[in-house]
Amino acid sequence: VGRNETQSPPSSRRPHTLPRRPAGRRDSSLPPFDTRRDELAMDAATLGACRVTAPVPIGTARGVRVSSGSVLARAPVRAVANAGRVCAGWTRATARSDALGARDAAASRSASWTRAARVTRGSQNIRRATAPNGDGVGSASTPPHFVDSEADLASLAAKASDDILSICVFGASGDLAKKKVYPAIFALFYEGHLPEDFVVFGYARSGMTTAEFTDKIRASLPCRISAKGDCSKYVEKFLERCVYQAGQYDDPEDFKKLAVAMTEKEGEKKAMRVFYLSIPPSIFVPVAQNAARHVSSGSGETRVIVEKPFGRDLQSSRELTAALAADLAEENTYRIDHYLGKELIENITVLRFSNIIFSPLWSRAHIRNVQICFSENFGTEGRGGYFDNYGIIRDVIQNHLLQVMALFAMEEPASLDAEDIRDEKVKVIRSIRPIDMANVVLGQYKASNKLPGYLDDDTVPPGSRCPTFAAMALFVDNARWDGVPFLIKAGKALHKREAEIRVQFHHAPGNLYKKQLGASSDMNSNELVIRIQPDEAIYLRLNSKIPGLGMRLDQTDLDLQYKAKFGDGELPDAYERLILDVVQGDKRLFIRNDELEAAWKLFTPVLDQIEKDNVSPELYPYGSRGPIGAHYLASRYNVRWGDMS
Repeated sequence: VGRNETQSPPSSRRPHTLPRRPAGRRDSSLPPFDTRRDELAMDAATLGACRVTAPVPIGTARGVRVSSGSVLARAPVRAVANAGRVCAGWTRATARSDALGARDAAASRSASWTRAARVTRGSQNIRRATAPNGDGVGSASTPPHFVDSEADLASLAAKASDDILSICVFGASGDLAKKKVYPAIFALFYEGHLPEDFVVFGYARSGMTTAEFTDKIRASLPCRISAKGDCSKYVEKFLERCVYQAGQYDDPEDFKKLAVAMTEKEGEKKAMRVFYLSIPPSIFVPVAQNAARHVSSGSGETRVIVEKPFGRDLQSSRELTAALAADLAEENTYRIDHYLGKELIENITVLRFSNIIFSPLWSRAHIRNVQICFSENFGTEGRGGYFDNYGIIRDVIQNHLLQVMALFAMEEPASLDAEDIRDEKVKVIRSIRPIDMANVVLGQYKASNKLPGYLDDDTVPPGSRCPTFAAMALFVDNARWDGVPFLIKAGKALHKREAEIRVQFHHAPGNLYKKQLGASSDMNSNELVIRIQPDEAIYLRLNSKIPGLGMRLDQTDLDLQYKAKFGDGELPDAYERLILDVVQGDKRLFIRNDELEAAWKLFTPVLDQIEKDNVSPELYPYGSRGPIGAHYLASRYNVRWGDMS
């Protein structure tokens, strides 16, 4: 119903009851997203409401809490988030008492309907309805509540003051927690993205007091934005919310002590507990099981963040998944891949599906090859013991780069719902052709220019053949990408630190400008480059005439530099985005168990063959562009690596 259209009288509206829908299934009757509106409020008079005439059992169905005698409005509220996230929900109004009279009832119908739960990135009012699922671990799919008046909004705000967010970082004394997790939580607090009432627990085996622990992490809490003034006062306010608890990872009694400490901080408030497993994979299972059994929230939801690697191969991944599933529901498990939280990765789907110019080009008909490159300009630097157990394929390609490839190549999802997006990603991974060892190049860096080689790291076993570089050609056997090589490359101790997606298009047909461009098709083809890090940018390479007399052509970049366009401030760290998504219950950027299964099915055979044949990696100098074999691999498909400059 339009905002200015006349609403039919209540007597002419047909009674309607809202049927219950099985949990976890998407309601296909939801209206499409409308990105033209930026409102979170609508007039009740323009929506059209219908009274439930038959008793309806109390329950929840797609964001509407249904109870006997409620007035329901089946009209969508659409909003565009500040950072571009589109949200949709169902509105709900509470029936007024007949004693209010006709005048008050009419005024009630014309009151603004305000959405109380802002599930938008960038909103400082994070209010998400939560409830236990009856199994000890709250359901992550609990829908938000909505209110119909300012009085109800005030009431809900008062009720929200009785809620508390408790984050517990397991492995709090480790490097990951110190360098990434705690700074990310602090940044969310600093920028107003956390609820008013929250507490951060740290749990580790190291014996220290809370004061000693806060002194240890204080220096790792930099303020990215200086506009708010003195950073130190925010640091001190944040550290006042931090608590440290020492304990063993396999002792249930220590976890019970942690539960008591968390309950004391939470008091009588309804608590959502978020557990971040910043620990080695060897102790994932005992920590997750003890936390779920003894520390789960008794009044709200419990969500668990699991860091990669998720196993070493298909078998170990299945064992880990089964062990976690014994105590944690899949909907409460968040497998984090920090690469998916990077700004340019989130922009892949926006770039492709919101710009019509790319829709007809995104296929084998126009794209010659796709390159996904990851390079670091440093070696293992003391982490050789961990790295040698996994190697570059498990550490980077099987997770980070495969996820990027799936997002890039997937079909348009039915909606921005997490399950719809992940459904399409799984289809891509399952469509990838089994990897041929002939399409794989392995390398290992050696000492050069006084820089140490991989085997010079004291933590690396002598004579190790673990690859620190890998390049491979993958093919997606579906109608869109048939025959298009996806060239994947990752390595350590290379000439620069960079990660990018490079799309090389077919050269223009005909020979109209062959004389000016030369015979090389590389000079005649367009490129779209998405630079993930550093200096985030998107640029399109075109052929253009050089100003002046005569006809001289050169390649020109249409360049979107993020710093130039969006200011000099730093972009949010990937961990900030992902931790906030966990708090909000958004799983779009997290890996589902069937995605993990499909990824390991693809890579386990080639990893087994490498280990069985004891393949010797090709040596390349520290600081070089990698092994020569990578260039031969690209030339096999008439491709030149685009990141060689």
